[in-house]
Amino acid sequence: MAALMERIIATLLNPAYAIANLGAGLNERIANFGQFVRFVVEVLEGIGHVRSWMRRDRVGRQLFFVGTASVPVVCLTGGFIGMILAFEGFRQFQSIGQEARLGGVINLSMVKQIGPVLAAVMLAGRVGCSLTAELGSMRVTEQLDAMKAMGSNPVRVLVVPRFLACTLMIPPLTIFSNLCGVLGGWVVTTKFYHADPALYVKYSQIFINWYDIMSGLVKSIFFGAGIGVISCWKGFTCKPGAEGVGKATTDSFVTSFITIIIMSLVLAKMLNDIDFMIHGGIDSVFK
Repeated sequence: MAALMERIIATLLNPAYAIANLGAGLNERIANFGQFVRFVVEVLEGIGHVRSWMRRDRVGRQLFFVGTASVPVVCLTGGFIGMILAFEGFRQFQSIGQEARLGGVINLSMVKQIGPVLAAVMLAGRVGCSLTAELGSMRVTEQLDAMKAMGSNPVRVLVVPRFLACTLMIPPLTIFSNLCGVLGGWVVTTKFYHADPALYVKYSQIFINWYDIMSGLVKSIFFGAGIGVISCWKGFTCKPGAEGVGKATTDSFVTSFITIIIMSLVLAKMLNDIDFMIHGGIDSVFK
């Protein structure tokens, strides 16, 4: 605390000190970003070296851990989110006599935005943190340096299978999340509030097309790739000691979450503009 106060006082008394600190901070962040870009390029290049990662004990294990083992938590959260949306929106739609149209709103929200983002957040929390902790522990115990000394490329052997698993398995996880969310909304709306099931399904079919479903899956691919590369990068660059691994794990989730939100915003704008150009307008749930 005393050291921090001394730095604050020195900064206030000496503007040049503040400028120097700002420049040093910017220089460090630019250098870190450059190293991250090089890491991403190395990962993408490593995909071409199939012999390094195409082994059952490498890619197969990661596919199971990222995909199959994540299905229960993704289904659980997706189903509850669908039910929550139904509980929150039913009375508003009922007040205008359009409760059956709630299915179009819930299901469209799930397949275009909530399902992919929900699956990505679950992946970042459950898988991303685990990958960072695993690779960070290997770095702290100098296992990564040992691999390099033996002539093995740790990026190709360790990172590429994890990156591919996150990228390839998140679309199926998104589908599971979407299906459970749709089912949850249907159960609450038709069984709890006794809305007409036939109309509920009808309006869902009217306002959801294949482009909406595919746009959500496209988003999920970008989310998975971002989570995979960020989690592995944080593990590869963690500081020594248990504290360094813990901080890297926290940074991994926070950075992945912020990346998911930013990607979601950019992709939503781009994909909606493309949809508007293709169909020449939008379909309203109140038509």
